Formats: sequence, C-alpha cells, structure tokens
Amino acid sequence: MASKSTDKIEVEPVEYRDPTLLIPTSTPSSQGDVAKEDEEEEVDPKLARRVKWKLDLFILPLMSSVYFFATMGKSDLGNAKIAGLTEELNLSPGDYSNAATMFLVSTVIFQLPGTLLIKKIHPNRQFSGAMMTWGFLTAMTLLVTNSGSLLALRFLIGGAEAFVQGGVFYLSFWYQYSEYATRGAIVSSMSTLAGAFNGLIAYAIVKDLDGANGWRAWRWIFLIEGIVPIAFSFVVLFLLPSSPQHLKWGFTEEEKKHIIQRSARAHNTAEPRIKYTQIWKVMLDLHFWLFILISCGGSFCQSSLSNFLPDLIAGFGYDDVNAQLFTTIVYVCGCVGILFFSRIADKTNARGLTMAASTVGAVIGYAVLIWVKHRDVRFAATCLVAFSIFPNSVLQLTWGTMSFIGYTRRGSVLAFFNIFPHLFAISGNQAYQDPPYYSIGNAASLGMSIMMLVSSVILRWYLGYLNDKKKANQFSQHAAEMREKSIEDIGDHHPDFYYTT
Repeated sequence: MASKSTDKIEVEPVEYRDPTLLIPTSTPSSQGDVAKEDEEEEVDPKLARRVKWKLDLFILPLMSSVYFFATMGKSDLGNAKIAGLTEELNLSPGDYSNAATMFLVSTVIFQLPGTLLIKKIHPNRQFSGAMMTWGFLTAMTLLVTNSGSLLALRFLIGGAEAFVQGGVFYLSFWYQYSEYATRGAIVSSMSTLAGAFNGLIAYAIVKDLDGANGWRAWRWIFLIEGIVPIAFSFVVLFLLPSSPQHLKWGFTEEEKKHIIQRSARAHNTAEPRIKYTQIWKVMLDLHFWLFILISCGGSFCQSSLSNFLPDLIAGFGYDDVNAQLFTTIVYVCGCVGILFFSRIADKTNARGLTMAASTVGAVIGYAVLIWVKHRDVRFAATCLVAFSIFPNSVLQLTWGTMSFIGYTRRGSVLAFFNIFPHLFAISGNQAYQDPPYYSIGNAASLGMSIMMLVSSVILRWYLGYLNDKKKANQFSQHAAEMREKSIEDIGDHHPDFYYTT
C-alpha cells in the first residue's frame, strides 16, 4: 500500500480501488488518498455474512423470477411453432423468422431507456409494469389469425421485455465485484431453466390440451404463459427493493449502512444523474468494441438456438412431442454451464481466460452439427453448444460492469451490450432458414464462436496493456489533472482505477 512519502512508488494493478480514491483531489499526488484504503473501518465478518445472505434472500429469487418469466415470453414462440402455429396460420419459414426478428427489433429500440431509467422509475415499478404488459400481450396472442397480427404482437412484447433487461445493472447496485458473476449467473441461469420449463409445459399441453375448447395447443401455450407473469408482477412490485439508499424494511440500520458501503465499493453513486454526453463517449474506447464483438457473437448463437431449438431437435428425427421434451435436456446443460463458468470466473478472477475457455465447446459443437448426421451425436453436440454458449452473456455482462464505472457510463455500456448484439441476433434468426439440418445457420454460428474466442484473448491482453500504461503514468502531470475530475466525468479512465483481466 502506498505511503504518504513523495518518493515515486510502484502501484500494482488490482481489480478495483476504494472509490474514496476516485474523487477530485487538490494536489497532483493521490498518495494521501491511497492511504485512506488502510484507514477504512473494518467490518464485522458476521455482519458482512448476514448482509450478503439477506441480500441473496431478498433480491436473487425475485430477480431470478423476473428473468425466468421474461425468457418464457421470448422462447415460447419456438415451442408454439411445432405445436400447430405454423400450420394454422399458414406461416412460411420466412414468416416465422420475421416474427422472431420483430421481438429483437423492439428490444433494440427500447433497450437504452429501459436501462438508464431504472433508478428514475424505480426497479420494482419498472420490472413489475413490464411483466404486466408483456403478460397481457402474450395472452392476447391466442387471438391472432395471420402473420401480420403475430408480428405486431411480438414487436410489442419485445418492447415491454426491454425494460427488464437491465437486471444485471440492477444487481451491480447491491453486489461487490468478487460476488457479481456468481449472482449474475444465478439470475441468468433462469433463462435456461425457463427454456426447459417451456419445453415441459409445451409437452404437457400438446399431449393433453391440443384440441381442448376447439383450440390448437399453441393457443394454450400463449394463454398460460401470459397469465403467470401478470400474477407474479404484484410480488415484484411490493417486495423488490429499489436501491441501497431506499431500503425500507427487512434490514437494521447497521445493515443498511453496510449495504451502502458495499455499493460504493462497486463504484455506485448514491444519487446518479444521467450525463447524456457520456452515453456516446463509450464508443470511443477500443475495449468497448472488443466487448461488443464478444456479445454480438454470443447473442447470434443464443438467440438462434433458443428460437429454433425445438425445430432443430425435430430435424434430428424425433417426433414433435418428444422434441418438446428433449429441449429440456439442452436447457439444463446450458444452466449447468452458466453456473460452472461463472463460479470459476469469481473464484479465479481470470475473466478473459474463463470467457475464452467457455467458448471452446461451442466451436467443437457447431463443427459436429455441420459435418455429422448421426441423430444422437448431433443431439449431444447441441447439448455441448448450450453448455458453452449460454454462459457467454453473464460472463461478458459482469466483466463489462467491472470495466466501466460511473452511473451513465456503466448503464449505457450495459444497454449497448444488448442493443448491438440484438442486431446480430436478428441476422441469426434469418440465417436459420434451411431445415432440417440448418447447415448455413450452424456454419454462421461456428464463425461467431471463433470470433468470440479470439476477441476474448485480445481483450484480456488489451486491458492488461491499459493497466500497464496507467501504472507507468501514475505520477505524470496528465494523471494529476485527471484526478481533479470525478468518476462520473471520466469513469474507468481515472488513473487510480485498474481493469480486471
């Protein structure tokens, strides 16, 4: 730790620095500020454990449920496709791809306001309102009679779901960096469990309700999966806490104080204002675009896999009913992959290497899907792809959250991490139009997986290069001038902030 001497010292890069360092100073040296890290009041370990346990109890189940129902609303179209939707509405492969695409288009449009307005609207109101809206629209899908009305409803449902995609940003208000990937994984794993649950529901509906009340099974799928999020939205509205500064019940004053301190250590400010000039400045950083490449590749693969999984499995030679059931196995593999790689990332703090390692299985899996025709081998390859691809989102989002600080800068980055990738997801849906083997789509996904692998390695090197550059210039005039500015103004460009690699 640095002393108050004026002699030049070596400052080793760390995952993050105490945010008390990242405030305007009146001298060219931050050594006095660095010393504050040693002076910080020690926290009672029992208090810290109790607070973390209570946060996990209050926040994780509710946010996991929000993501669970959001993914159900996103992936139910794939289950409906082989439950009579295409036959009854006379949909061509292009019509179905367009319906899946409209969901992504509206998500792109509403992603940025849906993320940056979280603290303005309050998370409990925003998330519950979004759930009510998309639940109602999903239930109304049972009334569609043609592809045009289906496209319109999928556009509106995607717009509503955009207002819960800031859930990972919301988690950053509460958790420290060393806890973040694991908690993000728990929430994000709900996307795979929801896909599995969708498969089970669709299997039961196709088996027992197809033809009931004169409806094909797909209408029952949309009705049931629309009602459930509406009911649960009231739980989110009344129980989800908004922010560490607005905790009203469930925690003692001592615990509330500790939660606010934890939030500050993750570079959160108490009363953030949106700085509109910061929204676009992130695009001037090379590491932003490397993150975007990783995210775009992952979104291309994840979206196409989610939307076409039942059809892919049916193309292996399984009948439609069993194809619904077998999707469950694939999604469980994805869930295991999310939890496995995220835990490794938190334990080792080797974010870049973990990201790269998680992508290797996808490269192998897609290669098998392109060149092997045996049914069981192709199914195993699909499970390997899910195990490797689904972790990408949470690994990239949590690593990105650690790498960009300041409310507007971090919030904008997380929004862009969804906006740009959704454009790739649209192309992913369009690539899968050559059933039953979908060779073109799988080849495109293989290319995206290789891009993710290479980008992860380059990003790890580049962030290390930026750390070395900051270390070498710790005592320059430029660093002194930068210390006169706040983290809301310069974010992770602050000379006392080091990137996690």
